[in-house]
Amino acid sequence: MDSINLKNYFFYFASFVVIIAGVKMASQVVVILFLAIFISSIFSTLLKVLQKKHIPRLFSYFIILLIVSGIGVMLAYVINISLNDFLTNLPTYEEKLKNTILNLLHFAQDSGIQIDKAKIMGALNFNSFFGFTTNIIGSIGTFLSKFLLVVIGVAFILAESKSFQTKLRVIFRNNAKKLEHFNLFSFNIQKYFVVKSFTSFLTGFIITLVLTLFGVDYPVLWGVIAMLFNFVPVVGSIIASIPAVLLTFMNLDINTTIWVIVLYVIINISISNILEPKLMGKELGLSPLVIFFSLIFWGYILGIVGMFLAVPITMTLKIAFDSNTSTHWLGILMSDLSRKKLKARKEQKTSDLI
Repeated sequence: MDSINLKNYFFYFASFVVIIAGVKMASQVVVILFLAIFISSIFSTLLKVLQKKHIPRLFSYFIILLIVSGIGVMLAYVINISLNDFLTNLPTYEEKLKNTILNLLHFAQDSGIQIDKAKIMGALNFNSFFGFTTNIIGSIGTFLSKFLLVVIGVAFILAESKSFQTKLRVIFRNNAKKLEHFNLFSFNIQKYFVVKSFTSFLTGFIITLVLTLFGVDYPVLWGVIAMLFNFVPVVGSIIASIPAVLLTFMNLDINTTIWVIVLYVIINISISNILEPKLMGKELGLSPLVIFFSLIFWGYILGIVGMFLAVPITMTLKIAFDSNTSTHWLGILMSDLSRKKLKARKEQKTSDLI
């Protein structure tokens, strides 16, 4: 019996390795496929709302595709225009950053602090301060140039959505419990993507307004970056804030820079740690350890875009595990069950039983 189980585990592991190797080789196609599926799950909710309003199905498809295309074109335009302007002014920004650091070192020396100014300036690579930001924005811009394929994928998936439900009923006609598990899985997936997309847009919108009020260069670009990086937990908000904070520090005063940093922290904590859990529910939380390894894993498999997709993909797996009684234990292992959340979860189960 043990030898049979061992063979099964080996078979599953070998299959997993082969699948991941295939995904790695076809990463560009897989990214487009994943994005098409995720975007479809978001807009399928809108499709249901439009159909409840008795809007013809074909016209509903047209409205959704128009929205998806409009968002893609807008993002591509903002990133392309802002990036070109940013690259043009990059030498000026690097010189300003160098002068700012020199002034800080002079101030430190005047205050009696013993530092080797030449050694510090020699160790700093000023080209790398904005190089990382430029590479990330460039990667996003390159991907958005292929967004037409994503739109086509979304169109086909939404067109199949109605017949897909019929197919599911045929597949599970003798097993109502499995159909119930799949419907629960589908509902939670849609809930996650709708909430996450809303909070990401809200984060980007508020940050754009804040940076505009303070007169920071390229506020819309940094707002878009903040929106996209909201899909990368913990480190995403930190990375997204760096270029805007640096520009504020170079072009404005130290007080404004402190205000920008404080507001970045308040916005991200308020939305990611307070609003998002309330809308999403505690059961859809991921363990920080799982998040960390998923970022590394999917970033390696799918590149920079894989880091944005890491948590959605991992969350999809967790919801799939949670939706089935035989794999529910895997979902619990992936969950963020602190003592407080575990107590709340037990209280919720007790109230449901009553």
